Amino acid sequence: MKTFQFGPWPICASEVFFTSRLSLGLVNYKPIVPGHLLVIPRRVVARYQDLTPEEISDMFLSAQKIGKVAEKQYGGEALTMSIQDGPAAGQTVAHVHIHIIPRKKGDWANNDDIYTAIDESEKDMQRQFKKEAPTKRVDNEERKPRTQEDMAEEAATLRQLFDQFEDVMSD
Repeated sequence: MKTFQFGPWPICASEVFFTSRLSLGLVNYKPIVPGHLLVIPRRVVARYQDLTPEEISDMFLSAQKIGKVAEKQYGGEALTMSIQDGPAAGQTVAHVHIHIIPRKKGDWANNDDIYTAIDESEKDMQRQFKKEAPTKRVDNEERKPRTQEDMAEEAATLRQLFDQFEDVMSD
């Protein structure tokens, strides 16, 4: 099966639900809410400032398309879109990525608490890739990691909702 890179790590094509010429949409290993998705440039680029103007345009147009579908598919009323650009900003995978998170009124008591949850999600993703045991936090106990099968099933459902640049499931 075809793989793609997310920073230094391979991502199975079965986790990819959206393709454009320069970007990919990925399901999340440990989403903070149902429908928490990621958009990445195909080229491994650590920092936003190092993307080309064409990559920026493609990635944000892709995020717009994905966000519209995610909000409807997961019953959201709004979206949070977030980029953590560099380690000091909480980025743990050295590959630019946009978090797309469907939102509902009252889903966080304090609206800005979502950023703490995103930060924890980033750290969980890093630990998974490094195969480290997660530290004990309420957040980690509530959010269970998903299996490859679960992620593939979600990606397959979402894949049908988009026009694709590339059929990632063909060899």
